[in-house]
Amino acid sequence: MPNLKLQVSRALNVIKSNATNIPMPSFITSSATTSTVTDKLVDSTNNFSSSGVNPLNIQIGDTVYNTTSSLAATITNVDSATQLTLNLDIMVSGDSYILYSGTNMAGSIEPCVLYVGVGGDLDVITAGGDNIVFVNVPTGSFFPVQVIKVQDTTTATNIVALW
Repeated sequence: MPNLKLQVSRALNVIKSNATNIPMPSFITSSATTSTVTDKLVDSTNNFSSSGVNPLNIQIGDTVYNTTSSLAATITNVDSATQLTLNLDIMVSGDSYILYSGTNMAGSIEPCVLYVGVGGDLDVITAGGDNIVFVNVPTGSFFPVQVIKVQDTTTATNIVALW
């Protein structure tokens, strides 16, 4: 049997989410929220807009990882230089977050393969849009199926996206 040679150049820890794709590992910024507003990320210390002092040029479709509570959401609107609208209510004041690009340089969602640190069922959306549950994926295994999303119902943990 031939050996599969997996050569990756990028990696990102996966946060399971039914509503958010796995983001590209293209780091934009990290900080903490300064206020609590439903379905919003508010941070008076950053400039999310495309103009002004130190603009981050956040785009609709970029991804927010709440690293305090291990939740993910997609940006649906840039409301102002200090406020973003999210597709899920995942942030409260003081939560730490990381913003990642939602797409590759060409503006497409980039599928990835997975490493499963702790085995279990793996509920994914494939690059072709199929929702499938892979039952009893072993601990410490590479998962050579191109995926764009790991669903909340996944029981496997310590999952790493690889590009």
